[in-house]
Amino acid sequence: MRLSADQVSAIKAAALEAFGPSATVRLFGSRADDDRTGGDIDLHVEADPDVADLAHEVLFRASIWKALDEEQIDVVVAARGAEPRWIDRAARREGIVL
Repeated sequence: MRLSADQVSAIKAAALEAFGPSATVRLFGSRADDDRTGGDIDLHVEADPDVADLAHEVLFRASIWKALDEEQIDVVVAARGAEPRWIDRAARREGIVL
């Protein structure tokens, strides 16, 4: 995983603030692979249905951008229990839980 401990802490704190303590955040994509270089930060958040919406995603993104000063962050939010999309299945299969 190519994230620092400070980056992981900031992501987890932002998820707690935006989605609550039951949210699961996974890093997937190129940053999850130690053998690759570069790439944006791809995050998959699985949250309770009542907070898996655009307003909470915006809060999450704003908190991360303030803490990490990163411009290349992609976020996918999935409601826990909803029918998984292809991106949800890929993130669950290949992602690393933070």
